[in-house]
Parts: sequence; structure tokens; C-alpha cells
Amino acid sequence: MKQETEAKIRDFFEQNDHFAAQNRILIEEIDEGYAKASLIITKEHLNGAGVAHGGAIFLLADFALALASNSYGTLALGINNSISYLNAAQENEHIYAVAKEVEKNHKLASYTVTINGKDDRVIAIMQGMVYRKDKQFI
Repeated sequence: MKQETEAKIRDFFEQNDHFAAQNRILIEEIDEGYAKASLIITKEHLNGAGVAHGGAIFLLADFALALASNSYGTLALGINNSISYLNAAQENEHIYAVAKEVEKNHKLASYTVTINGKDDRVIAIMQGMVYRKDKQFI
């Protein structure tokens, strides 16, 4: 991926995805069909049991999916996601999501997102599908 394209995609999400920004999700890497995003679990991300809320983990995974699926500059929107939670993330833990493209055509694309935590243990795995619109956003 050209650095200029990556910078435009990064700018688009940093300026327009207010929910991810409000939750302090960081963009780590973007390439065609691939992205990595991270989050440090804070008190605000915890559920009643004192571990990371599933919604916080899903948000991170969904954001990585959005980055990867929009990495071609074509607007892509999630239409189906399925997530499995395998381990709990703790307060102050730095977790990250890696989205990898499995397959894409002119209208649909499928991605696997793995969310890892400390010592690379798997926190969750998400399968996501997006609809690719006929609209370039960069």
C-alpha cells in the first residue's frame, strides 16, 4: 500500500470515527485487506464482574474490521459479525485486534479478526462480513 493511501485512510478514520476515538482505540497498522488496532483497558471499559466488557472487545474488533475492509479506499460497511469470547481482558491490559481479509469480490468481503492480550493469549475471535459500496471515499 502506498504511504499516501494509508495516510488518507488513517486520517479519514481518525477524523470521522468519533466512537472509536472516544474509547481511545489506536490505529497501529493498515495495509490492503489488513489492519491492526489496539486499546488499553481502563476502568471505563470494565463490566460488573471487573473484566473488560464484551462491548469494548467487540468495538475494537469491529474497528479493525472497518480499517481492513476500507483499506482499498472503497466504502465498506459491516453487515454481519460473529464473535466468540475466549479469555477475559483485565484493567490496564493492552489488547490488540488484527483483521485479515479472507475473501472479497466487488460487493462482499469476509474477514477474520483475532483479539489478543498479554502474552499473545487469544481474548476473542470475530468473523465479519462487509458490503462494499460503489463509492470511493478517498
